[in-house]
Amino acid sequence: MKKLPFSQKLFSEALRAMALVVGLTLLMLVTGRETLGEAVIALLYLVPITWSANRWGQLAGTSAALTAALLFDFFFIPPFYTFAVARLEGWLVLAIFLTVAVVVVGRLHDSLHTARQAVLMYDLCEALTGMRSQEAVAHTSARCLQQFFFATLVKVIYRPEKNAPDILVSAPSVSTETRVPDRQLPILNTWGLIGEIQIWGNGDVELPASDSHLFKNFASQIGRAFERAQLYE
Repeated sequence: MKKLPFSQKLFSEALRAMALVVGLTLLMLVTGRETLGEAVIALLYLVPITWSANRWGQLAGTSAALTAALLFDFFFIPPFYTFAVARLEGWLVLAIFLTVAVVVVGRLHDSLHTARQAVLMYDLCEALTGMRSQEAVAHTSARCLQQFFFATLVKVIYRPEKNAPDILVSAPSVSTETRVPDRQLPILNTWGLIGEIQIWGNGDVELPASDSHLFKNFASQIGRAFERAQLYE
């Protein structure tokens, strides 16, 4: 099955999130406005919004929230079947719902992003623990980063002291990649600049910025691992 480009993938996920909201709307219309009430309807709309943000990310969650706000106004706030709002109470309900939905999506996205970064950081630190050779550190670092970001290619270049030859490790070891790297991260430790990490993305997973805290922490941990390995050797 052919993978979609990153922009098309986001668009497809946003459409799925909107479809979930439309499906819930039809179910609530069948149940009846009077049976549910505006408060319950607003709470039910938060279910597909939250699920979409958790499953597909912030864009899908925001798309679901905007779709829900429009359908909520059109079908459940008088006058029905128009986007006009006749009462101040209706404006307040709609404004509060949209604000809560957007805030929930943003907070959920931030929480999931922070949790994923913490897990990746822990996995890298655990993998590098006990490495006693510089080549082992390079191999482990390249493999972990390639797996974390589903990269087509990761290269770790380490430049030892005392005129020793550079250590160059790739994951995977064989690649036909001809593009320039999408990310280039310097490896630093107490001795200064000791190498570089090059990452080629696959187009489906968005890579963090080169100056992001995650990449800085990764490069810092890898630099310390090289330092420990060199001291051991």
